[in-house]
Amino acid sequence: MRTRPAGLDEAAAAVSTGTLRWTALHAGYLDSPAARAGLPATPRVKALLQLALLRRVWAGLAPSDPGLHDLTAVVERAWQRPEFARLLALDPRYARQFQLMYAALAPSGTVTGAHRAALDRLTADGYLTPRGKSPYLHLETRYHADLAGLAHRLAPYEELYASSLAARAHGLPTAGLDVCQVTHTLFHVSDFGFRGPGPAGQALERIARTVERLTDHCVREGAWDFTAKLVLAQHCLGLDPLRTPSGAAAVRMLARSMTPEGAIPGKSAAERAPADTTSVAFFRRAYQATLGTALAMLVVTNGRTEQAAAAATRGIR
Repeated sequence: MRTRPAGLDEAAAAVSTGTLRWTALHAGYLDSPAARAGLPATPRVKALLQLALLRRVWAGLAPSDPGLHDLTAVVERAWQRPEFARLLALDPRYARQFQLMYAALAPSGTVTGAHRAALDRLTADGYLTPRGKSPYLHLETRYHADLAGLAHRLAPYEELYASSLAARAHGLPTAGLDVCQVTHTLFHVSDFGFRGPGPAGQALERIARTVERLTDHCVREGAWDFTAKLVLAQHCLGLDPLRTPSGAAAVRMLARSMTPEGAIPGKSAAERAPADTTSVAFFRRAYQATLGTALAMLVVTNGRTEQAAAAATRGIR
């Protein structure tokens, strides 16, 4: 059995604490008048949906953390704003995905009759069927439909994984693989590690080797955002990323990249926010990587505890 290198638990805890603190402190900006006036609508909606996902997982794993209360308040206020519900449908390319995610990630008591009517339309127009969907979108739709408690005619997770890029990635060139497709497939089939990894036997061994290979590659490239996703993917596969060489290198890199305030200052070292950037420009550069790292390290540092097992049993919400 591999042992954890000295100091790695402390580094992982520091990254988790720092990135969660920064995200909770700055989350309110997304639903502020300044953000509504200054940020493009569709990226702002997507950022709030990502924030709601973090809230869901955080509430399941560490419900007494002080930062969770402030972050939850931001999500609840946004979900209750009629104008936010209208923004979900603003871009026809993403309207149905966003409406489904909105329902799946809603805090208790924040879905209104108007929102339920929108979900009824998703069912009526056939969105909750395989029709016209890529394997990746099919899986994403199944995951969020299940979270929302909606009846659907979507394929089983085993079948969806078998048709995914992750299932056939073994042996493909590392540099050409879509990290987001591979990692998000694993997040959805495992519910971010709260149920089994999906693939088993040789298929599990193959995707585990692929994810470790991708992690090494992204560490070498200084790709902070992708690296955090891959650390979480290792966990979802049943690995301990604080014991794998690639995972240990990834956590150390994320710890080095984090600012004293707890932000990951860009998606990669090459895209790091300049030291003289404005606070708004820094937020836009740092938000996605910091939130993704916060989610990954929250799960990795808490995901094998008795509390995590209880959350998985009851279904975190």
